[in-house]
Amino acid sequence: MPDVVADGLRVLFCGINPGLMTAATGHHFARPGNRFWPVLHLSGFTPRLMKPAEQRELLSYGLGITNVVARASARADELSAEEYREGGRLLARKVTALEPRWLAVVGVTAYRAAFEDRKAAVGPQERRIGETRVWVLPNPSGLNAHWTTETMAQEYARLRAAAQD
Repeated sequence: MPDVVADGLRVLFCGINPGLMTAATGHHFARPGNRFWPVLHLSGFTPRLMKPAEQRELLSYGLGITNVVARASARADELSAEEYREGGRLLARKVTALEPRWLAVVGVTAYRAAFEDRKAAVGPQERRIGETRVWVLPNPSGLNAHWTTETMAQEYARLRAAAQD
């Protein structure tokens, strides 16, 4: 699954791993029940609701997308602890090279596993990767029933405001 990245992004969003539909289409967050694209718009990151096929347009807003683990799966719980740890190491190298202002990991469980930080919660983290600050966002998967589209958009908007400073 190719990343949507460039040097010096405002925010690099990091999904857990590609789902099967994402892998099949080549577009991040492609599953119809995934709320990433609506939440991105509702939070003010994009001026309109974008389709997954328009993902390269994110670069014009200073935004990008990557994943913690490259391997596609039907569900994130199919990934091993070692895959998460190795993904965290590779992600740290990628962030060091690209130097985004913020790394936004979408999924607290994935962040905890990738960076071995069991106490992490949604929101800004103390961890930095080089000069890049880190924010953990709720997972936009339709399976994440703890967050509504509206409450998720509020958390994403908190990051948007911080990323404008």
